[in-house]
Amino acid sequence: MSVTEPGAAVAPARLADIAAQAQVSEATVSRVLNGKAGVATATRQKVLAALDVLGYERPVRLRQRSAGLVGLVIPELTNPIFPAFAQVIEQALAGYGYTPVLGTQMPGGVTEDELVDQLVERGVTGIIFMSGLHADLSADPGRYTRLAGRGVPFVLINGYNERVSAPFVSPDDDAAARMAVRHLTDLGHRRIGLAVGPTRFVPSLRKTEGFTAAVAEAGPDVEGRVEHTLFTVEGGQAAAGALLDAGCTGIVCGSDLMALGAVRAARGRGLDVPRDVSVIGYDDSELIAFTDPPLTTVRQPVRAMAHAAVQSLLEEIGGSPVPRTEFVFQPELVVRSSTSQAPA
Repeated sequence: MSVTEPGAAVAPARLADIAAQAQVSEATVSRVLNGKAGVATATRQKVLAALDVLGYERPVRLRQRSAGLVGLVIPELTNPIFPAFAQVIEQALAGYGYTPVLGTQMPGGVTEDELVDQLVERGVTGIIFMSGLHADLSADPGRYTRLAGRGVPFVLINGYNERVSAPFVSPDDDAAARMAVRHLTDLGHRRIGLAVGPTRFVPSLRKTEGFTAAVAEAGPDVEGRVEHTLFTVEGGQAAAGALLDAGCTGIVCGSDLMALGAVRAARGRGLDVPRDVSVIGYDDSELIAFTDPPLTTVRQPVRAMAHAAVQSLLEEIGGSPVPRTEFVFQPELVVRSSTSQAPA
């Protein structure tokens, strides 16, 4: 496949390739590439995305000047759910002409406050926080009041904090835990454990509340046990060990990584997943369907949440304040091969 010179017209054969990739007509592709009006913004973005996927360079006339910088602060890149959010947010921002600037926190590295200072110094027009200090009830919420005082709009994802005045976008963690417990009780499990993160984090508290309520609603013959640990494979492995010692045959985990640790703990004891122990994760990041066994998990509505966060921030940037409240999105149970009927 030959390479087009910058600014050159696209050959007819390529029009067909791009049209097929974008699922639009060749005439529509031609209008977009020639910068003509009469094409919906969403359709235009599909054509540009097709160009990028197929490896074609965009014609010079289609290269836009950035509408501004938007900061994206996430905790880490080792948990695949955070890159998944970052990718959708960056795509959405680019569709409106904004250039995303990614800031990543790592243990022992740059802090959230330092990242914010760097982003503000670079002149960002707004910031999206993903699972930041706003979700940590032990952290000082005053940092967000000070940020608002600097005139920088921001939106917070995952972890509602009533002490922070801002738009929040969250999954329904309570509902996630409830649907996981119901799935296990429907399979006949009567001793069910929850492996979840530290209690100072809002998502951990909400999952614990949903889990506890679902166990109580399941009846007196169902027992529940909660182990608080780190949101890591090793944390899930340690928590699962304690839950297995307590006789749990079903384990609900606060993340997919923790669930992989739970599978490791079971196998380390010679147990089979799911014949002896059923394990449920949370997130449904991209490769989880290909684990051994493919993981039953509760899927975060990543795309819907990411687009809601971007839309809210753009409204704020445009001078139309968004309600200082929490927008809650429903998760979905995805049943695969890590859960089955409780052992006899």
